[in-house]
Amino acid sequence: MTVVLDTLVAVRRTAMDLLARREHGRVELTRKLRQRGAADELIDTALDRLTEEGLLSESRYLESFVSYRARSGYGPLRIREELGQRGLQRPDIELALRESGIDWQAQLTDTWRRKFSGHLPIDARERAKQGRFLAYRGYSMEMINRLFSGRGMDD
Repeated sequence: MTVVLDTLVAVRRTAMDLLARREHGRVELTRKLRQRGAADELIDTALDRLTEEGLLSESRYLESFVSYRARSGYGPLRIREELGQRGLQRPDIELALRESGIDWQAQLTDTWRRKFSGHLPIDARERAKQGRFLAYRGYSMEMINRLFSGRGMDD
């Protein structure tokens, strides 16, 4: 059975159901509501109201997303890119990354230890392999080189 989102109440209810599961950004929520057949005017009105009521918050979404992806072993470059693809504004993304309180070098070290059992690369091939993995995860080459040289390690 498909629910038709042809009233403001239906659009609001669907948006609230989505927000009850996890935080969403406005762009993401708009896309999901459109996919369900809601009209743009109804979406804008419903989301404006949810924002006014504090139920939809970009800053809460950013904080939640950054924290979740960092716990999953992703670095600031990858997280920044993913948030940009989700339609969030660059200054808001930068602020969320700065205010996250995450020690990115420690996060990199932890991700590296889990993946490579804490074994520093023994040759250029292994160094390239580990470097590619960590770069793909969103860590800068500067951070990766610091780790490989022993300056990013805490022991």
